[in-house]
Amino acid sequence: MRIGIDARFFGVRRKGLGRYTQKLVENLELVDEKNEYFIFLRAENFDEYAPRNANFKKVLADYRWYTFKEQLKLPRLLKSYKLDLVHFPHFNVPLFYLGKFVVTVHDLILLRFPTARNTTLHSVFYWFKFLVYRLVINSALRRSSRLITVSKFTKKDILEQYKTLPNEKIIVTYEAAEKFCMLSPNKDEEILSRYGIIKPYIMYVGNAYPHKNLENLVYAFRILQKSKPDLQLVFVGKEDYFYNRLKNLVAEQKISRIVFAGYVPDHDLDILFHNTEAYVFPSLYEGFGLPPLEAMAKGAPVVSSDHPCMREILENSAYFQRKRYQRDGRFYPNSFG
Repeated sequence: MRIGIDARFFGVRRKGLGRYTQKLVENLELVDEKNEYFIFLRAENFDEYAPRNANFKKVLADYRWYTFKEQLKLPRLLKSYKLDLVHFPHFNVPLFYLGKFVVTVHDLILLRFPTARNTTLHSVFYWFKFLVYRLVINSALRRSSRLITVSKFTKKDILEQYKTLPNEKIIVTYEAAEKFCMLSPNKDEEILSRYGIIKPYIMYVGNAYPHKNLENLVYAFRILQKSKPDLQLVFVGKEDYFYNRLKNLVAEQKISRIVFAGYVPDHDLDILFHNTEAYVFPSLYEGFGLPPLEAMAKGAPVVSSDHPCMREILENSAYFQRKRYQRDGRFYPNSFG
């Protein structure tokens, strides 16, 4: 078979979806010597992927996600390679692509958290874009040959939202964490100091989108400081609009001992995980929640919000926070009070 993979998100710098796509391609190389694969990449990550299997070839598809070019030009490019099947690791399947495909749906966050706080766009443009997203998601789910989802929770969520989809069309395939990798302890202090980190500390790794609930984590940390004044809170994630907004909140509230480490490469991140008191994951909604699983693989204790998906994935291996606390006259459930 001639199989295409839309790998335009390829690479760890492109957050969870990028890591998922990268590991999917790299591990397929190890197990499939029979089928022919065409890996479609953007110019910005084209050199990040170097095929190690002769059956894998990379193709330039420099069309930004969620654009008219993606909708109009990507289908023509895919068609030109006479593919038997295409795997889209995200819901953004072009409406005009008529070939056979499977799609991975990681979650329905876009539908469950339709808020203008999720974007830098003006609210009018955001809601227009949201309607287009709904159209694209609906088309992808209904036209796909199979849906891959990453948890039973997400499968249930999809079936509740799209009631006419057959149960047997959706296949649950769990994600996996990186293997444990212990680096030399002699390097620990040097690496921690490079990011301004002083033990003891707790940490969060990931993006700062509103559903991640990091603002409430910041407020909870201020409460925690009363009993643990020497503790640091470390945020690891590429600087963007949402992290800058979180930084502004920390500055406005004058909360000390919070470190924004920015992007941290995997070999340094292992050290951060190894030395942390706990990895904290306060998310209000997840389709899988890979970061806490990776933290466990690196030996870090995990404190998680009491979300059904996290219960499914982490089972009895994490501490689940169920406490509600009051701030500004309002109660915040599962908020790390």
